[in-house]
Amino acid sequence: MLALSLAACTSPSPAGEGAAPTAARLTAVLDSPVDITLRWTGGERGAAGRVVEFATRARGPYTILQFAPPGQRTYRHPDLMPHTTFHYRLRPYYGRASRPVEVALPPGGLSGKDQRDDHTWAPPRTVAGRAVPTRPVRDAASAPDGLTAAVKHANGIRFTWTDRAADEEAQLLEVRPAGSRSFRPAAVLDPGVNSFGLITLPGEKKASYRIRAVAYGEPGPVVRLRTGAAPGSPATSR
Repeated sequence: MLALSLAACTSPSPAGEGAAPTAARLTAVLDSPVDITLRWTGGERGAAGRVVEFATRARGPYTILQFAPPGQRTYRHPDLMPHTTFHYRLRPYYGRASRPVEVALPPGGLSGKDQRDDHTWAPPRTVAGRAVPTRPVRDAASAPDGLTAAVKHANGIRFTWTDRAADEEAQLLEVRPAGSRSFRPAAVLDPGVNSFGLITLPGEKKASYRIRAVAYGEPGPVVRLRTGAAPGSPATSR
């Protein structure tokens, strides 16, 4: 197996936040000629998680693979294009989450009426409401407030909330299915959205949900790894 790594780096911290945070140390390993596993250690103080990103060109553009929660330390990127250089990096994200709400959906699947529903309640939107004070994402007072969940059918929930962040770059709807220890992202939403309908997965009949306003930190060092020939294809030199 081939592994690459880059040493941790530091960047200046905002005034009043103490010493500079340390970027996570990222490594990439070829598990097969076309399967790559990423692993990382360390991380930035106060981060709510990390965005795993990749590109096939040194200058990007980069594509988000996953919003990884703080406890996650690995990501597998399978079935890749052969003979291609992949560029990977981690970007911390920050932000406070709302108080969670518990949702219990009706048993079973969609009824005939549900299947004919046009789901106009589901698209993300901004619903006008009373003006509220806003704060920077890293301020504790910026957490979304008033999260409510309305069950629409056996697999559908409409969420509404009050957005209190002044400088968010995205919002995450996070889910913790019954029996799970941690939340994970269920949907990524644009800034300013305060209404969204989620179609749930089979394991989410009973779950907790919360919304988080997000701002991104600086990306960490880039790790590069080149794939080989696809399994079963004639080996060629490049």
